[in-house]
Amino acid sequence: MNKPFVVPVKLDSICQPPSSMVLLVDRAFRALARLGVIVILVLLAALVFEIGGKAIPGIQKYGLDFITGNVWDVNQHKFGILPAIWGTLYSALIALLIGGFFGISMAIFLTQDFLPPRLAAVFRTIVELLAAIPSVVYGLWGIYVVIPAIRPLTDWLHHSFGWIPFFGTTLSGPGLLPAALVLAIMILPTIAAVSQDALSAVPLKTKQAAHGMGTTHWEAILQVIVPAASTGIFGALVLGLGRALGETMALAMLIGNSNQISLSLFSPANTLAALLALNFPEAGPNEIEVLMYAALILMLITLSVNIAGSLIMAYAKRGNKK
Repeated sequence: MNKPFVVPVKLDSICQPPSSMVLLVDRAFRALARLGVIVILVLLAALVFEIGGKAIPGIQKYGLDFITGNVWDVNQHKFGILPAIWGTLYSALIALLIGGFFGISMAIFLTQDFLPPRLAAVFRTIVELLAAIPSVVYGLWGIYVVIPAIRPLTDWLHHSFGWIPFFGTTLSGPGLLPAALVLAIMILPTIAAVSQDALSAVPLKTKQAAHGMGTTHWEAILQVIVPAASTGIFGALVLGLGRALGETMALAMLIGNSNQISLSLFSPANTLAALLALNFPEAGPNEIEVLMYAALILMLITLSVNIAGSLIMAYAKRGNKK
């Protein structure tokens, strides 16, 4: 009777069963990961509990009128944040359109063999360094560079064509457009970095197969590689939008802090984050409760955006698997 064939295994082979030390490290890592998740959830619950507890008096006093009102007058005890909600969403969406376009384009440029690998690494580092610049520096740059650069364009449009939809009158100072442009630059590194990871994760065989079918370089990128990385790119856009919704100092310096609702990109506006930052230092007890109410609304908006993005990404992943 023939003996079964046994494959010899070297003592230093990776085919050996895990040692007790490896198992111990694995269990410790899993325990730390679970502990980290629990700590994050506890911190989030504590944050919501703290802000929500201080916002309850304001919720009971003003109710939904606080969300639908458009007047913020401390002396008359009238508080409404609808213009701030509008400005938050409007500026974030404009910044996402601009920053998303250039961020994804930059990611394609740096990952799809348009540059030598070393030069692409240099540009990638430069883009990532943009995320390290403080928000207040972006605000100062917007005041002294962006606004003076935009003002002649607004004057020319106004004198040549008069009132134009989405532009309105001339830009006399801080306004929605300079704030959105600076905000787009601020979210660009996040979108570009995450999009680069998503594009780099597409298997090389997928790209080679596309070229083997006779596609050009751009056809392979736009019709094969980008759709394959669409879930990760969408995640980058969600992260960028989340940061845009919560940005504070640069917008507080550039947006004009005016409680009005307008489609004009040249008109001043306001955001929830700027409203909180500018009013908290001098807020009294009655004003703190409505500011906490506004902070709770901002948290709900940001959380809703991230949950919606996660659901869309999960739906897209299920669709790709079918």
